[in-house]
Amino acid sequence: MGRYSYDNWRPYVSVAERRRRAAKKIAKMKKAGRQISPVEIAGRKIATTFWGEAWCENLEAYSDYSNRLPRGRTYVRNGSVLDLQIEVGHVHALVSGSEIYEVDIKIKPLAKKRWTDIKCKCAGQIDSLIELLRGSISKGVMEIVTRKGEGLFPSPREISLSCSCPDWATMCKHMAATLYGAGARLDHEPGLLFTLRGVDPAEMVEAAVDQPPTARKSRKGRVLKTDELSSVFGVDIDMDEASSEDVSVPTKPAKKAERTSQSRKKSAARTNKKTKAKPAAKKPATKKSTNKATAKKTATKQTTAKKAPAKNATARKATAKKTTTKKAASRRKTSTVRPAVKKTRKKAQR
Repeated sequence: MGRYSYDNWRPYVSVAERRRRAAKKIAKMKKAGRQISPVEIAGRKIATTFWGEAWCENLEAYSDYSNRLPRGRTYVRNGSVLDLQIEVGHVHALVSGSEIYEVDIKIKPLAKKRWTDIKCKCAGQIDSLIELLRGSISKGVMEIVTRKGEGLFPSPREISLSCSCPDWATMCKHMAATLYGAGARLDHEPGLLFTLRGVDPAEMVEAAVDQPPTARKSRKGRVLKTDELSSVFGVDIDMDEASSEDVSVPTKPAKKAERTSQSRKKSAARTNKKTKAKPAAKKPATKKSTNKATAKKTATKQTTAKKAPAKNATARKATAKKTTTKKAASRRKTSTVRPAVKKTRKKAQR
């Protein structure tokens, strides 16, 4: 960075003149075959999406930059960042001032340990790469990614700045405009943040993160007996017909077999208890049934006792009727026989 005394400051150049010079310079560069990507901001806000805002907030959170960044906001808003290119570990920019200055910002790649920690903490919480780049992620992932000194965004000790302007400050307005321009660029191309830090965003989407396997003790298998095999499969197994080879089963199925046999024994014991308990439960029911039967018998006896006088009266009436009918019949017979006797007597007299 060139250094000048106060007497060597260049004369003030209006914004209109700067833009005219910038347009002329850009036209020459395009003719030379260089791709130009200016930073264009619509409105007062420099960044409007999650990644752009998080970039700017991260820069403003450090006291090293808090007093120096505001000078670059006006520059980036009025279109002074003519070209901005983001590569692995580098941000290159052309910023229009009294002249067109070149800004080069170097950012250290993300440490492997830090990257693996971020992936482990975010594992299984991101559904797709599109969701990640759009910033439509959970609050927990946002906190992990934007955490100061531990997330994806660089700290001042990971950033080195240089500018071709004569300002001797650690951060000039052209550098500040470049840093804000990077945040505005992340609004449209959030994947450039991962490119800048030298990591692949697709790795954050993977649910399983490569981790060293935990040491496990080797377990020996054991051979099941025929009784255990038949209890497991529910089929009688004849070992004479089976092959002569030993049947080895690992420990986990053996434990399952023991558990199934134990559960069967427990269920059998429960059923036996239930069957034994059933007669005891029926005894009060039989008593109730006998009580009901005796009650019914007594009720029938009482009803029969009540009906007995009525039956006797009806029987008496019936017998009286029979006797009266018999007497009437005998009277009729006697009345019919007497006239016949009188007639026979008269014939004998004659």
